[in-house]
Amino acid sequence: MKKLYPLITLVILTAAAFKANAQTSDDGFSQLIKSSPADVTKLFTAYGTPLFKGFGVGLNSGWNNTAKTKKFLHFDIRVSAAVAQAPTADKTFDVTKIGLSSHLTPDASSTTNIAPSFAGDKNAVTPIMRINDDNGNKLSSFSLPKGVIQYIPAPNIQVTVGLVKNTDVTIRSTPTFKISDDAGSVGVFGFGVKHNIIQDFAKKGKEKPFDLALAVNYNRIKYTKTLSVKPDAGALPAPGQSAADFSTQHIDASFSGLNFQAIISKKLLFFTPFASVGYQTAKTNLNVLGNYPIQSTATGQGSFYKVVSDPVNISETSISGIRGDFGFQMNLLILRIYASYSVSTGGYNSANAGIGLGF
Repeated sequence: MKKLYPLITLVILTAAAFKANAQTSDDGFSQLIKSSPADVTKLFTAYGTPLFKGFGVGLNSGWNNTAKTKKFLHFDIRVSAAVAQAPTADKTFDVTKIGLSSHLTPDASSTTNIAPSFAGDKNAVTPIMRINDDNGNKLSSFSLPKGVIQYIPAPNIQVTVGLVKNTDVTIRSTPTFKISDDAGSVGVFGFGVKHNIIQDFAKKGKEKPFDLALAVNYNRIKYTKTLSVKPDAGALPAPGQSAADFSTQHIDASFSGLNFQAIISKKLLFFTPFASVGYQTAKTNLNVLGNYPIQSTATGQGSFYKVVSDPVNISETSISGIRGDFGFQMNLLILRIYASYSVSTGGYNSANAGIGLGF
């Protein structure tokens, strides 16, 4: 399972993509953080939009592949992966149209104002951004990150157990663990409940023409990573400010998904096709916390920085709308094979596939 989590890290850690092509530093993310807190948040949001939406769709995928519920204490364990594709409109953004301040502008040497988002072209030419001091003087410049991946992955492990009254419960859980010092730590928790309502009306001993169920599912992924953004060599605190503690810098992020489904399926020997319609939401909370040196001005007396705490705070509902799923489940003795495809409002469609064991 740990081999799957570099994919999660790739998806969550937008900051890692900024570590490229800085002209005055070997860390583009550090340069970006030092520009302006408001500008950092706007760039993070514009760049990460397909990441947030695609990951939200993935979190809501793969919960159910049949309306039929399990018998009391029967269970299955499955590993699955959802992949969401970003629409064309979310693959790029214009840096001059996202409300950046005068502290962060396209550099005169930049050949384009169109930047790829996380799901954009990884070979595209990216804008060169200029960091300006309070008086409009150029402090430094850096290139915005290239695209990373068009298809946003979201792997899941879940256990489903049958309860009484034609109801079963599903748990998704991975205890928080450190992937590495560079990649950070991640943990997963989710739960779902499904009830086969057709059984409430079926006559005892009479075969049902199909199964019909209602389900609700919630999933949350928590991610943390330490950072180390220091003042430029030789830079001093701005007049009136004292030296600050930069040792508590870190990213604190969470992605959560909630969906409601009505599912219909029909078992045909070992093959069970299904279709569902429902409503889903997904929320993103991404914070860059701690004290950070923000480039202030450079004079003949030296360069200076201001200290800003908690410069990035992104809290948004990434996905909200109708989704439809269709697919199948195959039961081969204790082996389970799952596959489905979903269509969502907002253009973020996804595919899901997995295998499992159960009885």
